[in-house]
Amino acid sequence: MKVFIATKNHNKLKELERILVPMGFEVLSENNLENPLPEVEETGTSYEENALLKAHSGLKVTGLITVADDSGLSVDFLDGAPGLYSAHYSGMGASYASNNEKLLCALKGVPKEKRTATFVSAIACVFPDGREFTVRGECKGYVAEECHGDGGFGYDPLFICSAGCYAEMTPEEKDKVSHRGNALRIFKEELKKYI
Repeated sequence: MKVFIATKNHNKLKELERILVPMGFEVLSENNLENPLPEVEETGTSYEENALLKAHSGLKVTGLITVADDSGLSVDFLDGAPGLYSAHYSGMGASYASNNEKLLCALKGVPKEKRTATFVSAIACVFPDGREFTVRGECKGYVAEECHGDGGFGYDPLFICSAGCYAEMTPEEKDKVSHRGNALRIFKEELKKYI
């Protein structure tokens, strides 16, 4: 079955492909299109709403079953920030490094037990016939006091879960425990109800 992944994030695409292809999906992306995907303004008030906005945008362009993800890191001490604004936490044009730096500054001097955080991934799937669903996966952990490892992307060098630091795991190890891996396993089961 062909599915289109509506994302401009190369790292996220690789992660979604890595999990969806062994499930039997033929994955298409912006790389298969003649023109770039339009930018989607993420105006939703939840990860699910933003994922649906992106998925509908991809469906409009391709006419294919479209999958999109919206994800972020929610830090308890910061009342859930950066949350929905994780990608642009340090401003428009933010880099992974500048976002991590801002997060470390926001948590400067905060003890480990108060640095608890949850990584969240909401995955939306929309169908040409109008059906749609969303699923959510989470991974709980805490924010380290400095960056670790050189794998992963985004906040991975700062996020430590029970299995270790995301950025120090192999892609396969990360997929087994990550918020996106958890969401995609739920997604696989949910999708069976629709096909």
